[in-house]
Amino acid sequence: MWSVSCDDTQVKDLMFCLGVGLLFTHELDAMQNHEWRVLPLTSWLSEESGRTIFVLIHIPLFAVLIGLISSQNELIRQRTKFWISVFLIIHGLLHAAFITHEHYEFESLLSNVLIFGGAICGLLYVVFARGNVANSI
Repeated sequence: MWSVSCDDTQVKDLMFCLGVGLLFTHELDAMQNHEWRVLPLTSWLSEESGRTIFVLIHIPLFAVLIGLISSQNELIRQRTKFWISVFLIIHGLLHAAFITHEHYEFESLLSNVLIFGGAICGLLYVVFARGNVANSI
């Protein structure tokens, strides 16, 4: 008979990768839903400027995150994974807080799966990382 077993580390790593995948895909969805209209730092800009800044800021942001996640330093990788997972939780809470904003457009099932699925993955990562939290901070 076949058996599949996963230890906490495998589940933790799966939750992290899935959470980051959901976050990156959410950013694609954010373009369709004009997220820059809701963000306090870009909502006051013209449509063109807000969109352009929203897109351009993601280039260095994602480059730094990918660099940190793939660092050869184990401690840097673990801290980065922990804090990105914490961000996923906070990100979900921020979306919940902005849901009544007049320009909030994330109403589809897909949008909500990307946002809140990422938050759940972040929470699960943090739960599975509980033994290593002291090293992650």
